Amino acid sequence: MWAHSMTVQDYQDLIDRGWRRSGKYVYKPVMNQTCCPQYTIRCRPLQFQPSKSHKKVLKKMLKFLAKGEISKGNCEDEPMEPTAEDAVAGDFALINKLDIQCDLTALSDDLRESLESEEKQKGKSSKREDTNELIQSQDIEEKLGSGEPSRSVKVHTVPKPGKGADLSKPPCRKAKEIRKERKRLKLMQQNRAGELEGLQAQCEPLSSSPPKAKCNQPKSLEDLIFESLPENASHKLEVRLVPVSFEDPEFKSSFSQSFSLYVKYQMAIHQDPPDECGKTEFTRFLCSSPLEAETSPNGPDCGYGSFHQQYWLDGKIIAVGVIDILPHCVSSVYLYYDPDYSFLSLGVYSALREIAFTRHLHEKTSQLSYYYMGFYIHSCPKMKYKGQYRPSDLLCPETYVWVPIEQCLPSLENSKYCRFNQDSEAVDEGRSKEPDRLQVLYKKAIMPYGVYKKQQKDPRDEAAVLQYAALVGQACSERMLLFRN
Repeated sequence: MWAHSMTVQDYQDLIDRGWRRSGKYVYKPVMNQTCCPQYTIRCRPLQFQPSKSHKKVLKKMLKFLAKGEISKGNCEDEPMEPTAEDAVAGDFALINKLDIQCDLTALSDDLRESLESEEKQKGKSSKREDTNELIQSQDIEEKLGSGEPSRSVKVHTVPKPGKGADLSKPPCRKAKEIRKERKRLKLMQQNRAGELEGLQAQCEPLSSSPPKAKCNQPKSLEDLIFESLPENASHKLEVRLVPVSFEDPEFKSSFSQSFSLYVKYQMAIHQDPPDECGKTEFTRFLCSSPLEAETSPNGPDCGYGSFHQQYWLDGKIIAVGVIDILPHCVSSVYLYYDPDYSFLSLGVYSALREIAFTRHLHEKTSQLSYYYMGFYIHSCPKMKYKGQYRPSDLLCPETYVWVPIEQCLPSLENSKYCRFNQDSEAVDEGRSKEPDRLQVLYKKAIMPYGVYKKQQKDPRDEAAVLQYAALVGQACSERMLLFRN
């Protein structure tokens, strides 16, 4: 459908029913008929932990800004393109919580047995040594929880009784096990934090030395993005949020540069011919938005609506993230960047910045707590990368409830189209129940569909209106005006 004008709340409700916009064109895939079902995906930024490859991208940017270093590596073709390592990490996440809990219990028991066997072999030892060993064991577990490389764990646990292994070396089996478990344990890091603190509290009174600082605390996303640069840094990066409006002076003054960047990106990355990426196409696709700009006392300072997040490097734009700021989320629309800077993995970098931006907006506007990444297409490798920003949820195409992606992936391996809601009796709670209450704009007058249909007898029109009602749901059908000619 073509959206001439739309409130941010209406669009929020529509994307929560599987709709998406491209300029003012708003569309919804017919999920059980399309060849490549497109599931709406959202990330939960408040619980988000950057993966190892995410950290590499952020460090790469910091090195470039600080020293001008250019890392040699794979350049991305698509925004947020994953690395092979992250694809593997996704497979590790295909386990249910019960399995993870069991593995954690087993690992904890393993550590405990190591400590007991060590006490037996050492015989009499000072309380201080016991305490250090206990804290070291805790450090191992913290290392595992943080997803840090296991090779950085330098403490050596003692093998189980009956194995005459060299005490100066870690047992091979355990090292291998730790490596294997590391990525899986990372998922449970937050749940385990309280228990680890409890263990630390028990250990500390035994030690005669000062309390040991909690080791290997993982850096937050913000710590990694906003790490301070030296005064003589080689480059300066500035991110500016600009409202999509030709009445905005900043948007207007940067339009020409932004458009040139778009053309360069489309031709280099998507091989678009010049006549397909003209000013008209650019404006219609990325500068025209049906969303009405709104401000609210409890809303974000920048307000709600459509924005361009411009990445300025040394005074020139190198990337633009097109986003919508809605009542409950930041919704990513598109990203275009300068192909000359592909080495900076700007797709991944901008996604991480947008996740951090969502967290920032949440500080003032508590209900704004999600980052929508558009559509996840499991059958399309170029679109599967979105599943690597965890934790994330997919939208059930039948009941429109959100389901953690880990629970959806096994079903998607078997079938392209899936109903994710496991409750067979659950229905679409927001479905159209009273189509006669649907609001219609006809001959410059607003009226309920029940009144309009008495004037319009065309059965084809009725079928189209009822389909619209079913797709947008009852709430939107009563708030939005469906134009009839």
